[in-house]
Amino acid sequence: MSIITLTTDFGTKDHFVGAIKGTIYSELPDARIVDISHQISPFNITETAYILKNAYKSFPDGSIHIIGVDSELNDENKHIALKLDNHYFICPDNGVISLLASEIKPEKIVEINIHDRVKTSFPVLDVFVKVACHIARGGTLEIIGKIIPEFKQIIELQPTISTDNNTISGNIIYVDNYGNSISNISKKLFQDIGKGRDFELNANRYTFKIIHTKYSDIIDFSLPKDQRQKDGSRMAIFNTSNYLEIAMYRSNSNTVGSAFSLLGLNYRDVLVVKFI
Repeated sequence: MSIITLTTDFGTKDHFVGAIKGTIYSELPDARIVDISHQISPFNITETAYILKNAYKSFPDGSIHIIGVDSELNDENKHIALKLDNHYFICPDNGVISLLASEIKPEKIVEINIHDRVKTSFPVLDVFVKVACHIARGGTLEIIGKIIPEFKQIIELQPTISTDNNTISGNIIYVDNYGNSISNISKKLFQDIGKGRDFELNANRYTFKIIHTKYSDIIDFSLPKDQRQKDGSRMAIFNTSNYLEIAMYRSNSNTVGSAFSLLGLNYRDVLVVKFI
């Protein structure tokens, strides 16, 4: 039996998540359900994509991922199911797949067309669950949808490169639990464009000339403790997901502050890397 994951902006106060799980268990009593997150900022597609991209790879091949963010069906927001990287994703065609598929092309995409057979005002519960259970039983994508060639792209999920290959312009796409501001500039892109050159990273009036590989790199442990960098020192780092992040060392928004609270780096804010 495949694992079915849930990623939504429903929170946990209301009945939605419980109803989804109950419906899955009603169809598949032996199902294995994993919550990736239900605390996505409402309707935030880029945040959804970032969290899901960094979570799904930890699951075994064949896992099925239900994405319930901005999922209301309308003329501009169809429902799709796809196979990508040996995983299945069921989601609205709102661009959420853009970041996941930035380096890996989907093997197959279908536009879900079972809505005429399912009365619903809650598509994640009534439609996405049926599709997930169909796949979990070994069903094919063609049974629940028509094959389409592509999905909707969101340009803001992708950084831009200057024509002379000297500048990368990106945006903050996620602020994590520590208040660290994470951009859409990957380590691979930085290395491919930079080719070992010196650089300046500019983020909201602040300049960085070093990008660390772990948070404690900012500390010179050969110095006495009273002479070392203090908690709350600003830094740039390639995080564990290999994305460029602006952080504060041992950040805490309630005490020493964070990149979000002190540097003002919020969702969609611009970062620019200039190679010298």
